[in-house]
Amino acid sequence: MNTGNPVRLQKIISQAGVASRRAAEKLMADGRVTINGETAREMGTKADPARDDIRVDGRRIKSAGRLRYILLCKPTGYVTTRSDPERRRTVMELLTGVREYVYPVGRLDYDTEGLLLLTNDGDLASRLTHPRHQVDRTYEARVSGIPDERALERLRTGVPLDGHKTLPADVALLNKGRRDRDGLLLLTIREGRNRQVRRMCEAVGHPVQSLTRTRIGPISDRRLKPGDWRELTAAEITMLRDLVVRPAIPRRSASPRRVPRAAAPPPKASAR
Repeated sequence: MNTGNPVRLQKIISQAGVASRRAAEKLMADGRVTINGETAREMGTKADPARDDIRVDGRRIKSAGRLRYILLCKPTGYVTTRSDPERRRTVMELLTGVREYVYPVGRLDYDTEGLLLLTNDGDLASRLTHPRHQVDRTYEARVSGIPDERALERLRTGVPLDGHKTLPADVALLNKGRRDRDGLLLLTIREGRNRQVRRMCEAVGHPVQSLTRTRIGPISDRRLKPGDWRELTAAEITMLRDLVVRPAIPRRSASPRRVPRAAAPPPKASAR
């Protein structure tokens, strides 16, 4: 194999927009990737994307073209995947005019609304979803009843889910002191367990009625309406890269902190 400029195979696959780096590793382990006709299963395998014939499921992958970084405001009633065996609507149906092979960075529940990143930059996607980086995700949750201070403190310090306590979270009651029947919580978590916010609130006796993700790391956009999307700005892409390039620092304090404001006004959104 001629490798004038060798790169790890899973990185080539992810940069080509075929799959995230971790998903690419599974493709290799399953024997679905070949280099010049030979099956490549070893994770340390390198190749030259300019010279070698690299294929996934028999189809030759193209070198990475234009990288896309998309911020979508997902409505409820859509699944966060490229295709769905149950034939439900997917977030890909909202990206009118996007021809590149982009895919969601992480997941957002079918019945949850809010911000979702999509990209064909497999390296960045892999880093953003890796647990060691503990990327902040902020949600607004309308819950049944008004949580008291004890319930709020339990959410902040962690509640047991599947036998393991959740990491410390930032939690604030936005309608404190009002005579509302239901509570409006602002929660920032740093891990991505299945339906985590809903299960946390259920565990303290205040089931979620509606849930919206309002921020991913430093990225937020209150002007983006459900079903609309826009490209990330160069400054936003840089902020995301900086977020996952620096060494992860363990967060030990469970005390709430102020959610940062957006760095700059975002560009105009693209309608569905």
